[in-house]
Formats: sequence, C-alpha cells, structure tokens
Amino acid sequence: MRSIWNGAISFGLVSIPIKLVNATENHSISFRQVHLADGGRIRYRKVCELDEEEVSAAEIGKAYEDADGTMIPITDEDLAQLPLPTAKTIEIVAFVPADQIDPLQMDAAYYLSANGVPAAKPYTLLREALKRSNKVALAKYALRGRERLGMLRVVDDVIAMHGLLWPDEIRAPEGVAPDGDVTVRDAELDLADALMDTLGEVDMDSLHDDYREAVEELIAAKASGETLRPAASDDSGGGKVIDLIAALENSVRAAKESRGEGEGAESAEGGEDEGGMADVHPIQRTSAKKTTHRTPTGKTVTRSSGSTTAKKSAPKSTGAKKSTSTAKKAGEKSTPRKTTGKTSTPTAKKTGAKKTTTKKTTAKKQTSASSSSSSSGGTTRKTSASSRKRASA
Repeated sequence: MRSIWNGAISFGLVSIPIKLVNATENHSISFRQVHLADGGRIRYRKVCELDEEEVSAAEIGKAYEDADGTMIPITDEDLAQLPLPTAKTIEIVAFVPADQIDPLQMDAAYYLSANGVPAAKPYTLLREALKRSNKVALAKYALRGRERLGMLRVVDDVIAMHGLLWPDEIRAPEGVAPDGDVTVRDAELDLADALMDTLGEVDMDSLHDDYREAVEELIAAKASGETLRPAASDDSGGGKVIDLIAALENSVRAAKESRGEGEGAESAEGGEDEGGMADVHPIQRTSAKKTTHRTPTGKTVTRSSGSTTAKKSAPKSTGAKKSTSTAKKAGEKSTPRKTTGKTSTPTAKKTGAKKTTTKKTTAKKQTSASSSSSSSGGTTRKTSASSRKRASA
C-alpha cells in the first residue's frame, strides 16, 4: 500500500519512524457529466473572474476571504514557519479507556507502518503496551495543512490510527428528540427485546453494498446493449406505523423466517402459533388389572377391573338371598362380582376354556336351584290342598 504521510510517533522520549497508510477505500461508482445533445463531456476550467482567462495550477495560490470580501494571501512558506510541533510527528498526549471516546468523533482511519528496521523494536513495544493496558492513545498530528486529533489502537498486529473530530466540532442534539412525553409500555419493550434477540449478531464480512452491485449490472447491461427489467419496488408503507405491537410481532416473525425458524420451530419452543390449533394426542389405555376371587360355592373367578359387567337378574328364591348375603359377608374388604351372563373381558380370552367351563357350571347350578325351588313350591301347594279337604270333611 502506498503511504500518504511519513513521520514519527513521539512516545515520551522514544521516537518511532512510521508511514501513514489509508486503512479504508471508497468503492462508490462515480459518474461524469455529459452534454445530453451529443454526449460530450462537461469539464470545469479554472478561470480568473477579473480577466476571464483560464489559469494553470502553478498560477493558483491560497488566500483567506475576510468578512468584507477582502482576500488575504497565505503562502506555503507562511504556514511552514508556524510553530507546529506535530508537522511531522504523531505526538501521544494521553492513554485513556476506549469507552471514553465518543463514536461521533470518529473520522478517517489509517494504518501505521514501521518505517525501517530500527523502528521495529519500539513499534512492537508500543503495540504490546496498548494490548496489555486495554487502553487507547490520544495523539495530535498535522495532515493536509491542519492539526488534527487522533486515537491509536491495536488491530491484529498493527497499530491503527483513527482521525477524531475536535470536541468543539460535535454539535449538540438540540431540537432533534421527539417533542412531548412519549410513554412506552412494557409489552412493547418485551417485543423489541425479542426482535433484537431474534436478529442477534451478524458476520460483518457478509455485509455488502447491494446498490453498488445493481449499478454495476446496469452498466454492464447498457454496455452490451441489453435492457434490464426494473425490479419490483418494496413499498412498506412509507414508514407509517398503525399498530406498533403488530409491527413488532410481524418483524419478529419475519426475522425468524429469514433465519430458517418457521412456525414449527416456534411451536417446538413451547408456544402456540397465533390463531392455530393445539395438537391432539390420543390417550393411551392402560391394561386392565386382573383380580381373582372365590365364590361362596368355592369356585375361582377371574375379574378384570374397568370392564363392564352385564346386569344379572337373580332368581327370587330363599337360596339366592342366602348366597347374596353370604357373599356380602365374605367380601367386606373387596366385593366380588359374579361373572355370569354376557361378560366380555381381555381376561376371558386368556382363560379360554376355563372361563367357558365356569360359565357352564354356574348355569347348571342356577338351573338346579330353580328346579329345586319350583319342586319345593309344588310340594307345599299339594300339602295345603290335602289339609283343606280334611278340614272340610
């Protein structure tokens, strides 16, 4: 890189010869003024307003215009005789924390390169001292005919210098803030914080000038005789915000979509989408608990909890009532249910033939109980009839 200034850094009694190199470059596309009629280039010529003749650069000097319009000539020799200690020296005046520098003062940036082998040692010393102290150096230097303020800091393994504006060159922000009292709600601040968190950080190397690329494409198309179609304009409403909350919510949603976080990712984080439906999950049925009981007749019956038992009509007989009362006494802690009639449980499928045998045995006992009850009833009727005949005789 070509140096634009040669001098030295004054670090106490240490002098470090350096070269000043531009740290930035301008990539903006420049245009020429042309005559629309024939395309001829428009040039500016330096003409003296008194004799209206064009003058060369060698005939042009400097002058200061007084308030009444009087021109006071100033020559380069006059400026060179001024007591300016920073004419060829970057004089360090203090070391301060970096947060004491107002970013509004930042101006052009330069790299400081060690000028020659003897400058390598003191250059490295100053660089390492700045690194270890976590401070920046404030310095004065003269460039392009005026004294300036600068800030020295370390960038990688190089000392960089930022030109600073003098404090009296920073204007106070009077009349810039919004008029009147504006109240911001906590909900709006929360959405603003969510938008900031969603946007997050960015790789500075990934940022580029889209407009400059579009201009380059336009120039290339014009040079080749092609015609570019105008891009669709993104009309966002001219900055008119109707609902601040809605605008913030839409901004958060758009930022998530641009980073590959769709509505599914938002739901996975635990939040339901606005206006969406909740997910429905089927309830898993638990397996029925199997319980084994003994009936008053001594038979073993397996029952499944949670299953539906059909209603049974018990025969109206003395024996049936006794069996029911005995069953209640025997099952004070757990009341077993008879598995007669139509009972369908998963246990019935497992027991298979045993269940069928139990049903048949129960049915036979019910049949025998019914027959015995009916026979005993018939005998009682015959006895009462014969007693009536005897009494009438």
